[in-house]
Parts: sequence; C-alpha cells; structure tokens
Amino acid sequence: MGERDAAGGGGGVTLDPTPAPLTAPGRLAAVVSTGLTAKADPALDRFTAMVRTVLDVPVALISLVEADRQIFPGACGLADPWQRQRQTPLSHSFCQHVVVTAEPLIIPDARTDSRVIGNLAIHDLNVVGYAGMPLTDATGQVLGSLCAIDSSPRRWTAKELAVLSELAAACSDMLRLRVTTRTARHRENQARARNATADAAFDRSQLLLRASSALAETSTGDDIVEVVRDLVTGSLNPAYVGVSLLDPAGQVNLQSGLSLPPRIAERWHHYTGTAATPSALAVRLGAQVLLPDLATVQALTPDALDTFTEMGWQSAASVPLPGVAGPIGALTFVWKQPYQLDPAEQAVLAALAGFVAQALQRADYLVSRENVATVLQRALLSELPDGAPYELAARYEPAARGEYVGGDWYDAVRLDTAHLALVVGDVTGHDMRAAALMGRLRNKLRLLLVDRHEPPAALLRRLDTANRALGDQITATALLAYLQPEFDREGHRLHWSNAGHPSPILITGTGAIALQGRDPLIGAPTRSPRTSHTHHLPPGSTLLFYTDGLIETRRYTFDERERLLHAAAAALADKPLPELLDRLYRDFAGDDHEDDVALLAVRTPHRI
Repeated sequence: MGERDAAGGGGGVTLDPTPAPLTAPGRLAAVVSTGLTAKADPALDRFTAMVRTVLDVPVALISLVEADRQIFPGACGLADPWQRQRQTPLSHSFCQHVVVTAEPLIIPDARTDSRVIGNLAIHDLNVVGYAGMPLTDATGQVLGSLCAIDSSPRRWTAKELAVLSELAAACSDMLRLRVTTRTARHRENQARARNATADAAFDRSQLLLRASSALAETSTGDDIVEVVRDLVTGSLNPAYVGVSLLDPAGQVNLQSGLSLPPRIAERWHHYTGTAATPSALAVRLGAQVLLPDLATVQALTPDALDTFTEMGWQSAASVPLPGVAGPIGALTFVWKQPYQLDPAEQAVLAALAGFVAQALQRADYLVSRENVATVLQRALLSELPDGAPYELAARYEPAARGEYVGGDWYDAVRLDTAHLALVVGDVTGHDMRAAALMGRLRNKLRLLLVDRHEPPAALLRRLDTANRALGDQITATALLAYLQPEFDREGHRLHWSNAGHPSPILITGTGAIALQGRDPLIGAPTRSPRTSHTHHLPPGSTLLFYTDGLIETRRYTFDERERLLHAAAAALADKPLPELLDRLYRDFAGDDHEDDVALLAVRTPHRI
C-alpha cells in the first residue's frame, strides 16, 4: 500500500473543458514572458536529454501550457510528428492537471487512472507511465511541468520522484533566468551606454546559460571543475575554483587538487567535515559562506587561514551543492584581493552550484551504471575451456556508444576429449536488457549441449521450442558448430547449423572461404526446418566466427565488407590467434563501432 501511495493512483481532480487556472491572465503572461514557443530550444533539449538518461525513461518533456495548447520547447524521445511539431492540443495534455492543482502528477498507468483515462495522449503519444513536476516562475505561477514518460506501466520510486523534483527546481531556475535575461536584453537595448549594471546582469545570465550547456556535456569530476573554471574566468575572475564532496562518513574530499600546489592539495585532499574551512562550513550550514576579507576568513574559518596566507588569498565564497538529502559538497571561489559579492552575484553562484551538483550526480550515475554494465558483461561471457588439441581465442567489445554492454556472445564447450562445441550469437540490441536476454539464451543452449547429443540443427530447434514454451520473446542470430577429428582421413570435420548469423570463415594456406548455409533466426515466426551442414577441415585450418558488429558500417554494403574481411583473414592465416583477432578488430571495428563485436577463433592441429 505504501508503494502505491508513493506512486500515485486513481481519483483526484477532474478538469472542466477550460479550467480557470489555465486561462488566468497572469499565468498566461508569465508563459509568454519566457519567450518560448513550439520550437526546439537547444538548452532545454539538452536538459530533457539529461532527465531521460538519469531516470531511464523513453521520453522527457518540458511542457508549457497555453490557453488552448501545450508546447514542448524541450523534448527528448517523442515520436514524429510530435517531436517535429513541438505542440499538442489540450486533449493530449497531462500537464494541464499539474497547472490546475499546482502539484505533481504521478501516474503509474494512465490507462486505468480516472484523472486521465480519456486523454488522447495515451494512444497517440503512447503515454502510460507519467510523472510531472510543476515548473514555476519567480512569482509562483505554474507555467507547465517537467515530465518523465514511460510507454509501459511504471512504479515510480520515491528516489526517482525526488530526483525529478530537484531537476524541476533547476529547470524552473532556468526559466526564471530566461525571463531575467530577456528583460536584461530589453533594457540593454534601451540604455546600453547608461546602464552598466544591466550589462553586468546580462553577462552573468549568459554565464549561467553557458553553464547549463557546458556542464550538460561533462561526464567526470575533472571535466566539471575545468568547465566551471573556464566559465568564471573573465567575469568573477577568481584565483581558484574548488569543488569538494562530502562522503558517507562525513569526510570532505577535495576534487580540484590538480589546480593547487601538491603540498596544499595533499593537506586538504581528505579531512573531517567538522573542520573550520569555507567548504566544510557551507556543507554544515547548507548556506552560502561569504568571506569578503582576510579578517572574516580568520574569524569564521580559522583552519583555512594558513593556506590563505601561504597562497596569497584574501577573500572567498563557498556555496553548498544541493542534493536530494542535503548538500553533497561545496563550490568555492577564492580571490587574491578583498571581494564582496553583491546579491546578483550571490544568486549567480547559487544557480551555478545547482548546475554543478546536477552534473556531479549525473557523472556519478554514469560511472555507476558503466561499472554495473562491465560486471554484468563479464559475468555473462564464458571463459574459454582448455581447447587442446585445438587452439582457442576469443574477444568481446561492447558498442562504443550506449551502456557498454550488449547481446553478443561467444561460447565453447568441451563435449569429450577431441569433440568441441562452438557457439556465437547476437541478441537484438546493445544495452542491459539485451545482455540479460543473451544470458538466458546462452544458458539454455549450454544446458542442451551437455544434455542432448544431437545434430546442431536439432538443438537449435529445441532452443526455439524452449523459448516459446517459457514465453521468452527473444530474437537472435546464432551459430552452433561441432568440431571433431575425421577418423577415415587426415583432418577434422565441422558440423554446424546457422540461425540467421554471418557465415563462419574457413582460413587455410590457400585462402579464406565462407561456409554457407543459413536458416531463419531464433525467435522468427516462421516454422521452416533447420538444417545441419558438414565440411572437411585440412590440418592446421583456422575457423573464424564473428558477429555483424565487426563489419557492419553505414558507408559500405555488408557484402563488400565481408569480401574485405575474407581477404584480411587470409593474409593473417599464419598469425597467432590472439594477434589475428586483434588485427581484425582494429582494422574493421576500431574504437568507434556502433554495435557490439564478438569474435571466436579455433585452429586445428597440423597433425592428429
């Protein structure tokens, strides 16, 4: 019951055709004051892309509600024509509920929620799970919502809603900043020469707009520190910009030590959160710490006085970095002369700290997600067995973009002394879901290999049958081959069946050929029969199994790349297998390939 309450449910406000809050003149004027229309705004698009990544939803929107429509100046993931048109009538608006109630709207399943059950967005925009947080201007007018949308039912967790709420607060700051910037621009056009204060406000507003864009591109703590330093050079002109983070044990960790002398960086690399320093004090108070001169530094943060004296610093300002459960650290600026921040500058630093905190939390999320993906992939890929008398080598590389984990796999299973089963396959997709499906498919096939001594085509049929019986909607290509000696002549025999996979390559001293024969892929709706094939392998032959990520490219056809691969493989026939795989991966996939790559090579002995 608690989870249901946290996620929202049926009941609530039922809107009139034109509720009064939607058409209130003051609110509509506030929407107009943003200057946003049904056109893409790059900064807001980047913001929704960040929301989509952090919450792992297919669609994220910044929706502003006008009298008869909603517009999407920020949108990521919408299908066309909505992504192109950037607007819908109110018949498709969940956001209007947020405006009317001035509160979040949390819907696990719109198809059963009485507040929106008749809304056309459910069918036309595929809106099922929805979480929308109010976006307000400086006077509290609700302009619209920041919303995360799922095309499937979604049980929104308290943590997800807290993160979305924090992001909505930052987005509201951006909208307020936009209004302030437009006002500053208007005044600057009227009295540029007479109003230096307006020029300064404009410059600071531009700084924050640049910050929202530049910080959205960062992925590590070092990147963030460098971006902040570049942003404030030429405006606030500090001598030093510091970022410190609070760890779970209450210790403060300096993240910006590279810009300090080693002895100073070492002194403050890791220290107690109870210390009297600008950063620690800002974190404890949850408020800005302003130190306009050295006397104030001595009075409020005496533990830092020696460092200030040694570095020739005379003033500082430290701003807490906001997090869901309180400050996560502090952003600190230091000057070599007394410096008193005016209210406008304090507001700029507070907004900048919000952007920095989001960037740091996003960087931490991305690192954690990448680590999880790496561990998952390693757990799913098999270690090659001792292949004697055969030589074995394999390589797996995830796609260079995405979650660094995917659905390609290789496998080798020793069935008896000289009888080896070889597998390579590719589940559709290169993300965590594809990796999970791949793991299930791989495990089923391994079980069949050790339990059923049947031709490869029969085992692939059993694999298809098992998937259907267990309700697994897995679509994949796969190739299963048996390698064993031929006792009536010198050499070995390959016995294989191919379910829609690239053909294996046989490499001998005379060249390289593809071993043809291909049936429908695993999970295909057709019930076409599967076939097994055999081929004689001379002593010292090399077999190469690979997934299509090795040669798939947008510049050349698959057949052209396949011919190039055959020629390259033939030229490497005498190379050790690890070198052969490394060279082929480097020359054909490289560091920027868009799909996962799995390679498996086996070499038969020169003599039996």
